[in-house]
Amino acid sequence: MDNDMSGMGALGVVLAVIIYFCVLGIPVMQVMHRAGYSRAWILIMFVPLLNIIFLWIFAFRRWPAEDRRPA
Repeated sequence: MDNDMSGMGALGVVLAVIIYFCVLGIPVMQVMHRAGYSRAWILIMFVPLLNIIFLWIFAFRRWPAEDRRPA
């Protein structure tokens, strides 16, 4: 009897990505949209190390939404 768990491992990875996106991705998309950035930037979240670098860039540069606010 073959006890291959590769199918369950792939299912676990898919479920983890779905949960990761629902828990972190959707709120981050809302923040990006309200800050004036495209929601497509959420894809950076899935690239290790690059996501941390872009988080710092987004946190400390001027947001496009600040330019649209009345003075």
